Amino acid sequence: MIVEEIMKTEIVTVNPTVSITDTMRLMESKKIRHIPVINANQQLVGIVTLSDIRDAAPSIFRANEHLEDLQKPVDSIMKKDVITGHPLDFVEEIAAVFYEHKIGCLPITNNQKLVGIVTETDLLRTLVELTGAHQPGSQIEIRVPNLAGKLSDITSIIKNRKANILSVLVYPDKKDDQFKILVVRLQTMNPTVLIQDLKQSGYDVLWPNLPGVSL
Repeated sequence: MIVEEIMKTEIVTVNPTVSITDTMRLMESKKIRHIPVINANQQLVGIVTLSDIRDAAPSIFRANEHLEDLQKPVDSIMKKDVITGHPLDFVEEIAAVFYEHKIGCLPITNNQKLVGIVTETDLLRTLVELTGAHQPGSQIEIRVPNLAGKLSDITSIIKNRKANILSVLVYPDKKDDQFKILVVRLQTMNPTVLIQDLKQSGYDVLWPNLPGVSL
């Protein structure tokens, strides 16, 4: 999946000369936490977050002091070294950028112009959809040797039971790098017979560990 499939294209923006007060009101009215700052050519020049606004605002104990600071242009508090993505980036790649840089949003640019934005919420929603967690079904975790062809063997067993696969995730076994864990989400509410088939084929089913289902 690429970024342009999940990014928002209706973006709330401000120009660098807009006051901090007006930016704060815009964020409140739109219920957003990030506002890209663009110039007259639609080029991204900075970004302002809710935390930037809070840092610039007077303390609640001195709410009536230094109010003139809030009339300063937003470019006085915006972040100028902005990490950006491209519409054709893979979602997995930008998820790694979010994780590495601990950011809450990623402006998306093309030919130096702002064309979209992706937030943490967009990534979370995409993860839920990719894993099929929002659909009725069941999940099976299987510990398999880290060898070629094991996923094909597992899916063949599932196919024989005519079960529909919603998603498959693979991650290393933290206890032994000679193994990996397959997480298979199925469009069935009762995987008991399938679990029995997997165990009879010699596979270590970690979850669910159903009573009475054994070799």
